[in-house]
Amino acid sequence: MKKTQLLYCIWGLICLQSCQQTANDSVSPFGNGTGGSMARFTLGDGYLYTVGNSNMSIFDIKNTSPQKIKTINLGFGLETIYPYKDMLFIGSNTGMKIFNSQDPANPVLLSTYTHILSCDPVVVQDNYAYVTLRSGTGCQRGVNSLDIVNISNPSSPILVKSIPMKNPHGLAVDGKNLFICEGSFGLKSFDLSDPVNPVEKEFLTDVVSYDVILNQQKLIVTGQNGIYQYDYSDPKTLKLLSKIPIE
Repeated sequence: MKKTQLLYCIWGLICLQSCQQTANDSVSPFGNGTGGSMARFTLGDGYLYTVGNSNMSIFDIKNTSPQKIKTINLGFGLETIYPYKDMLFIGSNTGMKIFNSQDPANPVLLSTYTHILSCDPVVVQDNYAYVTLRSGTGCQRGVNSLDIVNISNPSSPILVKSIPMKNPHGLAVDGKNLFICEGSFGLKSFDLSDPVNPVEKEFLTDVVSYDVILNQQKLIVTGQNGIYQYDYSDPKTLKLLSKIPIE
């Protein structure tokens, strides 16, 4: 238990730093969203967004005394939150909810992409959302796949393709690079030259991977025994740089 708690504390600090870098992006309130895909919180434009099991809470953190603005009930089974430009993507075990957050204090629900009961992290790039569905704790009736969803019209998301996976957890995307944690099976990297047809480049089977964060061509991975850092500047081969062991 102590090992797991320490691992999540370290991962939370990494996510918070990454989200803060995103929040300071001069181009948009949310930038490109560098927090982990399994994150239950994100920062943007002076606001903190958190998801519980059934609602999203919004906090104003522009001052030294944070104030809770509102709580929005979204139904049972919420799991993750991911920011992209002026939108928020919330993963649940029944689907993905898309919010317009141009008014950061008052996000508006645009649509819901519904799928079979399954654990559901999501990342976004340009016109596509990449959603991993997996069976596992609390999602026993789930499937194991990568869903690619066209969100060019965020009010009407459309499933483009569903690709079988082993047991996908967190994922991350950067340009032509897509990374998917396959839990106890390992870590996969894909070529996204065609955004709807990922091509597998590498499958590392020697690391149990849970979630990933990308930062300046560095891949930070949570694993069963610690946190790993890889260099992905060479798109064909991930290079292990360091590991923080959790004994």
